Amino acid sequence: MARRKRRRAHDPSIHDRRAQDIPLHAEVTAVEVDDPLGLEPGDKIVALRSTRGDPLAKLHTHHQIDEAQYRGGRAFQNDWEQAERGPRAIDLTRERVDGGKAREPLTEGQRRAVMRLNRIEHELGADGTELVHEVLVLGRTMQQVGERRGLITQRWKDYFARRFQECLDRLAQFYGFAAPARIPVKSLQR
Repeated sequence: MARRKRRRAHDPSIHDRRAQDIPLHAEVTAVEVDDPLGLEPGDKIVALRSTRGDPLAKLHTHHQIDEAQYRGGRAFQNDWEQAERGPRAIDLTRERVDGGKAREPLTEGQRRAVMRLNRIEHELGADGTELVHEVLVLGRTMQQVGERRGLITQRWKDYFARRFQECLDRLAQFYGFAAPARIPVKSLQR
């Protein structure tokens, strides 16, 4: 008579969803997110987030900017993406074909995003707007921002980093993630 196999106890490593091998030059950080397969609402899991092409996430994970600055930067990126989807210019170099699609009309959300971006440009000024655009939209680092302007010393890199943090403070205030700084009453009474 054949022997019956014993059942093994449940092994939790079988259902381990963590990445075991990471690419060689990956830049990742651990973040806690909602568990999409969780049984209870509010269950959290630790996931790896790539910070290689995202300077804002890299600054946030290294605690160089706070949560309000991070959320203000993400709100700016969201507005930029909404506004960018608008009507495109007609490319006269392409061959005309019958049955081409009509251009999409501007939606109300896109119009509001453009209006917010215009107000942000007024708040930050030309230099601040360009710096924020280079970092948040184009994904450049402070060193790349300096190199593009021909300013490659560490002092300029530090200046751009401080100026970018000031711009993120303004974005956080603009989008309502931070309260405006209060001026002490004693300093006004001199």
